[in-house]
Amino acid sequence: MKKISAADTLDLSIPERIQLVEDIWDTIAEGADSIDLSEEEKKIIDERLDAYHKNPNAGSPWEDVFQRIANR
Repeated sequence: MKKISAADTLDLSIPERIQLVEDIWDTIAEGADSIDLSEEEKKIIDERLDAYHKNPNAGSPWEDVFQRIANR
């Protein structure tokens, strides 16, 4: 496989670049199970999950979060 640089991708059309990013993301998602979390990361995830279970209404729905970000 020929190696390409980030600068090489600028020669691609926007749809080709989008497809490239999707293809790269797919390869990352396929190997996501092989990513090892540190004990600290696991602790943070467990704490956040416990907080959610104690009060599932404390957060905001994705649509609200997205709208707040989009309105900035």
